[in-house]
Amino acid sequence: MNDALLQDAMRLHQAGNLADAARLYSDILRNDPRQLDALFRLGHIHLQNGRHGDAEHLFALAAKANPQVPEFFYARGVALRHLRRPGDALAAFASALALKPGYPEARNDRGVILLELGRYGEALSCFDRVLGERPDMIYVEGNRAHALSGLGRHAEAILAADRAIAASPGNAGAWYHRGAALAGLSRLEEALQAFDRAAAIKPDYLDALSYRGIVLSMLNRHEEALASYDSGLRIAPDSVELHFNRAAAYFGLKRFAEAMPDCEAVLRLSPDFKYAPGNLLHCKLQLCDWRGLEEEKAKLGAAVRGGKRVLRPLQNVLIGEDDTQQLAASRIWMAHECPPAPEPVWRGEVYKHKRIRIAYVSADFSDHAVAQLMAGVFEHHDRDRFEVSAISLGPDRNDPIRNRLRGAFEHFIDASSKSDADIAALLRESETDIAVDLMGYTEGARTGIFARRPAPVQVNYLGFAGTMAADYIDYILADALVAPAAQQAQFGEAIVHLPNSFMPNDATRAVAPRNVTRAEAGLPMNDFVFCAFNNLYKLQPQMFDIWMRLVNAVPGSVLWLSQASESAMRNLRREAQARGVDPDRLVFAGFVAGNEEHLARLRNADLFLDTLPYNAHAGGCDALWAGVPVVTALGTSFAGRVGASLVSAAGVPELAAPAREAYEALALNLARDTGALGDVRAKLARNRETCALFDTARFTRNLESAYRTMSERQKKGERPAPFAAREVAHPR
Repeated sequence: MNDALLQDAMRLHQAGNLADAARLYSDILRNDPRQLDALFRLGHIHLQNGRHGDAEHLFALAAKANPQVPEFFYARGVALRHLRRPGDALAAFASALALKPGYPEARNDRGVILLELGRYGEALSCFDRVLGERPDMIYVEGNRAHALSGLGRHAEAILAADRAIAASPGNAGAWYHRGAALAGLSRLEEALQAFDRAAAIKPDYLDALSYRGIVLSMLNRHEEALASYDSGLRIAPDSVELHFNRAAAYFGLKRFAEAMPDCEAVLRLSPDFKYAPGNLLHCKLQLCDWRGLEEEKAKLGAAVRGGKRVLRPLQNVLIGEDDTQQLAASRIWMAHECPPAPEPVWRGEVYKHKRIRIAYVSADFSDHAVAQLMAGVFEHHDRDRFEVSAISLGPDRNDPIRNRLRGAFEHFIDASSKSDADIAALLRESETDIAVDLMGYTEGARTGIFARRPAPVQVNYLGFAGTMAADYIDYILADALVAPAAQQAQFGEAIVHLPNSFMPNDATRAVAPRNVTRAEAGLPMNDFVFCAFNNLYKLQPQMFDIWMRLVNAVPGSVLWLSQASESAMRNLRREAQARGVDPDRLVFAGFVAGNEEHLARLRNADLFLDTLPYNAHAGGCDALWAGVPVVTALGTSFAGRVGASLVSAAGVPELAAPAREAYEALALNLARDTGALGDVRAKLARNRETCALFDTARFTRNLESAYRTMSERQKKGERPAPFAAREVAHPR
């Protein structure tokens, strides 16, 4: 009877009548629970219907009943993969291959599991063996492309994907892996075309829609990226990756209020998703939404110290109170997001050049704070002793700063379309002695270049206010205030102290000749103006409490802030009112076209109030250059000690308070004592042309002194070690 039922069931199964076939298989198994054909075939029907748990159970029973059949183990492995049990799936595929070594489907699927686990080398070995035995299984080339990209072998990955596409142009996966490999080589426009093809073939291909959005954001086409993510979320509204990436696109557009629901969705769907808590915190800081902030800071700080991926290093800079936490955040990022180069590519070459070859690497060689601060330094480098190059990773915006920098370097190389490996090769081929990373872990950073060790000496400088904790970064340029020698254990790099301040400045920066009146700036004509032209995401409740007490204590005074989103300004007005301050006493400065105009209007401020735990950096330099005293407090992290470094190098160290309480008292005294404030302003004016902070030539000589010591140590075979660069007292 069972034989007849089995034949009927098999006919129904082959005809596609799965429901009736399943019913007959079940009837057979009620009579004979060990009927292997029924177990195996019913398992496949469950697999087709997405009932993976039921399928796995039946395949396991079949394998137990007859452990000599490799197909039973293979089918169980497939079900286990769908159940997200990779370890058990690998064991099942291993059993199938032990029974039948020439089982290409099992070996390929084992490779796919290894891909999902990030074990790309083992996966590639599987795929290579499959194709060696069965070259007709050309679709496996798509999986090879995935493995090769994971290993950083993107050029080979493209060739593998192309072979899969040539055999089957409708292979959406192969198009996707081609796009991923092209993106890995920074060939973004070509990558976009490949993802478009993948999505056209398979409109519900979520990975293709997601990566397409990422590439569009990398091309600064954030609006189009949003459309790609929207398409994906219509198909899979609970996709964590799509919500996460859409939030990033909103970040790129500075539309933080719209990003917040996506950040919240990620945490709701996957509370442990990498960096999701930090993204939500970043949104709130951008919007000056401080509800529960102190509790969240404490929670995230503890998580970082515990090794959790909750804060990106740059997010930690905003809230981290000490260098120890920053070291932990950077180590986590290094371990998970900055994989080592695929192979060692440097053997400690000692170059014998007449001039030391310096390469500055940045995506910000345009109208950006880093470029504005460093422009004069690049121009002042001693060309008799140094050959200086720019490796530009960002788009050519054709702005005045970009055009100026083109003339400041001997070699200005637009490497925006080159891969990390290609840029590293370029630096090696040009025999670069010292490569300077001006980005660290800021937006657009390409740490993969430095991971390939393209230069004998590699330096972290300026762009990122803290340690990178990367074993391939030798030095961090700092000064004795921002990174005291006693803090060396909290830095992965050897600390190099520059004389005076580590902060460069361009002494040729112009202030617009036209006087911008207070009336034009929306300020009171005669009352005191406190100013805090920091990015509003640096504002936090403890400092805002102090500022509101100062405004309350000085009749008629106002607090002049940078304009931000309507949400952020509305929240700040609400916070002021909650502290007993009329919201109209907050004045928000609108956007002006250039830095010259900004510096001109800045002169209308009486006193600049610094932030903690992240001080004003370029903004503090702006205020001091415009002649506005900056009251700061010495923080407990690199980013929180910059203000003290600036005012000390400007010759007004008395403006740096040791703690928040002294900061408040100092600011209040200067606001009330017009004579004391006038004396400080006069001192600033006298120092402007002579102080270390604004002496670009002097700073450059001292920086070059540090570079010479680094190079000399390397040429002697000495390991990187902390040192203080000597002050070069006289002009060349």
